[in-house]
Amino acid sequence: MISPVNYRFSFGPWNIGEGADPFGPEVRSAFPHEEKFALYRPLGFEGVQFHDDDVVPGLDDLSPSEVTTKTSEVKAMLDNQGLVPEFVAPRLWFDKRTVDGGYTSNSASDREYAWDRTKQCIDIARGLDCKAIVLWFAREGSYIREAKDAKLAYERLLGVINSMLEYNEDIEIWIEPKPNEPTDQAYVPTIGPTIALAYASDDHTRVKGLIESAHASLAGLDPSDEMAFALAHDKLASVHLNDQNGLKYDQDKNFGSSNLRSAFNQISVLESAGYGTQGEFIGLDVKAMRTQTGSPVTEHLTNSRKIFLRLVEKYRALDHAKVEQFREARDYEALEFFIIEHLLGS
Repeated sequence: MISPVNYRFSFGPWNIGEGADPFGPEVRSAFPHEEKFALYRPLGFEGVQFHDDDVVPGLDDLSPSEVTTKTSEVKAMLDNQGLVPEFVAPRLWFDKRTVDGGYTSNSASDREYAWDRTKQCIDIARGLDCKAIVLWFAREGSYIREAKDAKLAYERLLGVINSMLEYNEDIEIWIEPKPNEPTDQAYVPTIGPTIALAYASDDHTRVKGLIESAHASLAGLDPSDEMAFALAHDKLASVHLNDQNGLKYDQDKNFGSSNLRSAFNQISVLESAGYGTQGEFIGLDVKAMRTQTGSPVTEHLTNSRKIFLRLVEKYRALDHAKVEQFREARDYEALEFFIIEHLLGS
């Protein structure tokens, strides 16, 4: 058994939101990002997930000196609250120049904008004393296959990764795969292509994956298997734990709320591999139910954290020798009932 881990937790300020969706208005009052920092420690979190414009709002309209000043202000806020920036991600999917993708756009000027924004993101991260850059390839895909040369698109993604590695020799790149939404068919949909890109890069030791439970479920895959594959290659940089009710839009439900057994299996993989022993965070990417009242609403974060820790207790209390006996006997019916009884508290 791996020595027990005292886990560290993170979330992004967007996880305390206004409850808007594409079909209706906001249902909760806005809560300023910078006021959210004071909530982290009391809720049991120390890591902050960032987009570049979470750190510097209106980034594209500011001068380099203004960006540097704002970054320094946010770093001071984090330091005052005892918080750690887990990563910074370039938010490339809202700008009109990235509607057809940034890195894989057919437009050279759009690709140039995406690269400039990525360099700014790296500079912001380093200004926060953060080394991790997350790449979620939100619009890097297509709605019809004929829209792009897919081989060229993958070559462009690899070229961007290599350019980032060259731009700053200290950063790590964490790719967060997702199979769809907002594009119909996304490039790098799962952890397999993610790790292939890492090994093809100029320095694969600095290119890893970030796995979100719901994203794996949207691909029809088991999140625990995706995590295990990344761990087998020493390339699981972080996780975004949440839940998903079927093959729908990305729901970001509370961890374990739809499939408790799947949540337990994710924890089993993380625990058995010693995830967290190098300071890796348990990241949560969960949204409050849209109709939930109040401001700020944080119960979805604390409840997901509690469920995680309760399931960790369940895993550590499991008779692992008994599990091995069932495996050796190939008695999987007995093993399944044994696990279910354990989760039920019998």
